[in-house]
Parts: sequence; structure tokens; C-alpha cells
Amino acid sequence: MASFRTDRGLDRLVNFSDAAVAIAITLLVLPLVDIAAQISKTHPTVWGLFLAHWPTFLAFAVSFVVIARFWVVHHRVFEFVRDYNPTLVRLNFLWLASIVFLPFATNVLALASGTNPGVNALYIGTLIVTSASMLLIEFVLTRNPGLLREGVDGGLRLTSSAVATALFVVALVLAVLVPKVGMLWLLLLLLSRPIEALYDRWTHRDRSAPTT
Repeated sequence: MASFRTDRGLDRLVNFSDAAVAIAITLLVLPLVDIAAQISKTHPTVWGLFLAHWPTFLAFAVSFVVIARFWVVHHRVFEFVRDYNPTLVRLNFLWLASIVFLPFATNVLALASGTNPGVNALYIGTLIVTSASMLLIEFVLTRNPGLLREGVDGGLRLTSSAVATALFVVALVLAVLVPKVGMLWLLLLLLSRPIEALYDRWTHRDRSAPTT
């Protein structure tokens, strides 16, 4: 059967992705719903309930912000897209698989010891898959400019996703080797903007350097 694609096909791809992200981010709250039933039994006050289950609340907050951030990046990238190919669809499903898996990894993180290297590897490894698949999506788009809207050539930059993926990998290695620090290794992501700025400054200097 001949391949035939329309604008509606791209809309369905993006809408499906948005719906999957919405479901994943909603699933994060289900463990908190289960905990709420304890307020009249085990914990008579909300503060007591929070203190008893603070890892679950913290894991929810972190993963909510993480998924929201990943969706913002996905939305920004697909604003440049006017067409798609099978490779783009497959990579998008890989990205979605990691997103919908994150609520499970979040629940494991909340229930297990925060110093367990296996738990750290599961959670951060999931983030690596999400970040790396987005990097591959951007790479495919830059290599296939026909998939992009007119006038946006050069609008996609791989630097941000590449730096984030590299920092996730570093955080994973450190979380396994030094598990006592746990998820705090993810604070390395705060270095992403300074690293990107240094890279831009370095590349700009190379471009502006006189040739001999």
C-alpha cells in the first residue's frame, strides 16, 4: 500500500503524544490518593501524614516537574515540524515509552531506600532514555530539513538535549558509585545552562577567528 500522509496525520501524532503525557503525569498522583486514606486512621493530621510519607510527596513533585519539562521540550521541537517519517514516529514512541514508565520508577523511588543504587539507576536511566530519544528526534529533523516548516532552518539546536543527556549519564554513574547522595546527583542538571553558554561562546569564537 502506498504511503500517504496529511497534516491531520501529524496532528494525530502530536495529540496522541500530549494525551499520553497527560495520563502519565496524572498517574503520579495515584500513590498520594492511596496515602490520603490514612489521615483518619494512622495519622490524624495532614502534617503528620506528610512527615510519614515525605519521600512519596517529594518523588511526586520531582517527577511532575521532570515530565512537565520534557513535555515543554517536546512541544517546542514539534512546533518546527510540518511532516514526519517512520523513524521520527518510532523515536517518538520510544520517548513516550520512557514517559509512561516514569510513574512506575517514581513509585519505586518513593517506596525504596533513597540510597539503593539499583533504584537510582532505574529512575535516572529512565530519564536518560527520555532525553536521548528527544536528542535523536532533533537529530533526525536536522538531517531531514524537508520535515521542518519553512523558514525554521537552524532553529533546532542539539546542544541543549546533548548536554542534558550527558549530565544525566554522569548523574547515573555517580548515583551508582556514591548512592548515599541519591537523587541529589540530579542537581548536576543545573550546570546545563552554563555549559551551553560556554559551548556557544567557544563555537562563536572559533567562527569569528580569522583564517590564515
